[in-house]
Amino acid sequence: MHRVYLKPGKEESLKRFHPWVFSGAISHIEGTPEEGDLVEIYTSKEEFIAKGHYQIGSIAVRILSFHEEEVIDDAFWQRKLRIAYEMRQHIGLTDRPDHSTYRLVHGEGDNLPGLVIDIYGHTAVMQAHSVGMHCCRKQISDALIQVMNGTIQNVYYKSETTLPFKADLGAENVFLAGGSQENIALEYGLKFHIDWAKGQKTGFFVDQRENRALLERYAHNRDVLNMFCYTGGFSVYALRGGARTVHSVDSSAKAVELTNQNVRLNFPEDTRHTAYAEDAFKFLDQMSDGQYDLIILDPPAFAKHRDALRNALQGYRKINVKALEKIRPGGILFTFSCSQAVNKDQFRTAVFSAAAMTGRSVRILHQLTQPADHPVNIYHPEGEYLKGLVLYVE
Repeated sequence: MHRVYLKPGKEESLKRFHPWVFSGAISHIEGTPEEGDLVEIYTSKEEFIAKGHYQIGSIAVRILSFHEEEVIDDAFWQRKLRIAYEMRQHIGLTDRPDHSTYRLVHGEGDNLPGLVIDIYGHTAVMQAHSVGMHCCRKQISDALIQVMNGTIQNVYYKSETTLPFKADLGAENVFLAGGSQENIALEYGLKFHIDWAKGQKTGFFVDQRENRALLERYAHNRDVLNMFCYTGGFSVYALRGGARTVHSVDSSAKAVELTNQNVRLNFPEDTRHTAYAEDAFKFLDQMSDGQYDLIILDPPAFAKHRDALRNALQGYRKINVKALEKIRPGGILFTFSCSQAVNKDQFRTAVFSAAAMTGRSVRILHQLTQPADHPVNIYHPEGEYLKGLVLYVE
């Protein structure tokens, strides 16, 4: 196994169990590892400290183990997946007749950096965000079926857009096991079509599950606007919560059709819902003042990297100003950022600035984050990517 030697003092973050080695921390490499190879990491004093997947780029090694004697083999993958599954069992997300949708592996949060696995009924959708996980995809798929003991019959691999394009891996979205096209999953008793083949992420935004359930509690007898609706998750929960009207907006006509499908799946012939394929900012500009008293702002990431941070914060401020200006007195605003480059203080400041610009009295009812099946590794605070506020607007 190739050895990676760190510069003096650069082992401190690894001693605190941070799961990344940055390229700037490396002194030299013994041998010439290929992308995706397992490498061992040593301090400048030649002391073993960790092992993981090597990759060209800013994050040079993603750590799999801090134990020199631990072998990265089939038993390793089974053990890691079993630990992840048992945690989901303990928090009550598995083996439920009304619920078959959850995240099984959340990268660094489950000590498997570069790997995401979402469960949709009998199908697992796997994404690799590192070359190493891509190279291990068949091992992981086999281990997954073994650990899930027959409950998972299909493993769909979807990494065409998540792997580094410079690696030129020729990755294809393909079934690694099974091949069922049954794509309806249950979330707290509601049905959703999951487009794992062509949809965003793994086909559904599992991370907003608890926030959707919270919104259901506030929806009764309200006029709801769900911006950036994608699959219409918030809209479906609002309808079940007894909303008077629900309007869903997305710039993608395909997303609007998927929203309509999910509404029909749960509430056929329900006339309370209408969906619009329009630009969000344009829609907010043109809507009437006081037309809605519950608005959801769940935009795609405005900043995918730190270089875009300033523009992202301006975008969050601008869209929140529009919603806060037009929401009915006594209205409730659910507003989110899923940009990892934007921390919760920066997002909160952007929303505070928006509130101040409108001059309205605004109170925080809830501060939201990602759910328990998207855990944040305590040694990797960067994993806290989803931020949300629920605001009461006088």
